Amino acid sequence: MILSVMMTLVAQFAVLSPVFADINKGLTGIGAGLAVGLAAIGPGIGEGQIVSSAIEGMSRNPETADNLRATMILGVALDETTGIYGLLIAILLIFVY
Repeated sequence: MILSVMMTLVAQFAVLSPVFADINKGLTGIGAGLAVGLAAIGPGIGEGQIVSSAIEGMSRNPETADNLRATMILGVALDETTGIYGLLIAILLIFVY
């Protein structure tokens, strides 16, 4: 009895598995889009603040412009890694699942 119920469930899942595969593929695409989109918000705001503060510092004290520029580029590069991690997660979602 239990074996026949289990076999029936397995057979029904085998029939419905293409439907679930399509749904999973669609949800994976939505998740990948959300990963990239949400991971781009933070670096966008952070880079704007970094550049704004660096330009303000350069305008107040032009002698330190070279030092501020180097620090600004390093800060922007470190801030951009968050967006790259989001892109990496999206690529993994699309190609692994």
